[in-house]
Amino acid sequence: MSRPPEVVVHRDADVLAAAVAARLLTRLVDVQSSGRVPSVVLTGGSIARHVHRAVRDSPARGAVDWARLDVWWGDERFVSAADPERNEAQARADLLDALPLDPGRVRPVAASDGPFGADVEAAAADYGEQLASASRFEDHGDVPVFDVLMLGVGPDGHVASLFPDHPARYDERAVVAVRDSPKPPPTRVSMTFPTLSRGREVWFLVTGQDKAPAVRMALGGAGQMQVPAAGPRGLDRTLWMLDSAAAAQLPPDYPRPGS
Repeated sequence: MSRPPEVVVHRDADVLAAAVAARLLTRLVDVQSSGRVPSVVLTGGSIARHVHRAVRDSPARGAVDWARLDVWWGDERFVSAADPERNEAQARADLLDALPLDPGRVRPVAASDGPFGADVEAAAADYGEQLASASRFEDHGDVPVFDVLMLGVGPDGHVASLFPDHPARYDERAVVAVRDSPKPPPTRVSMTFPTLSRGREVWFLVTGQDKAPAVRMALGGAGQMQVPAAGPRGLDRTLWMLDSAAAAQLPPDYPRPGS
């Protein structure tokens, strides 16, 4: 069973993005130094874009062997491949296209104009099959164990594309098609709670005062059906990295690392 979540608070989004970028680069180098190929699950949203740019612009990025990295997405908006709102498109524009990645190790979710057309169920099933094919014997499961799995949190407490009061929260498959999302676009593909808890380290990246109530509830004992962000936990570590605005409603004595 993983340890309780840890919380780190940074002054603002700029400082948080720089800190996350530094942590990520260090983590990837450490995993590669051990002889393994690291795997990372990317998230979307404004803070993710900020982090991606910080990694791209870091002088330390050359320490990583980018050809030895598996890249996944925790969720995706089921839109056309060229749609700028697609998480993959944003990640490529901000970071991935600037890196010497192995294309075969970058695993995007199929787009709505991709091989499955408008069939979001088939796109979700395909992503689940990709995860299953990447799972190794030592992973002890139907999906891989990821080294870093990053997540954003919505003001309503949603995580990936698992929203409060939405049936996708109950799905036990690795990946689920999400229809009638309360946040546009309405059709999405998302990892489910079991898959989102397959990270050795799960990192929540949260900024903004509008997220403070969701942070308070997720870290205050709410259940994952009420507040989906309360659900995912890292196998080794769960880390909430907040700016001061997002942390505004945490009790002053909330445990921090080393406290």
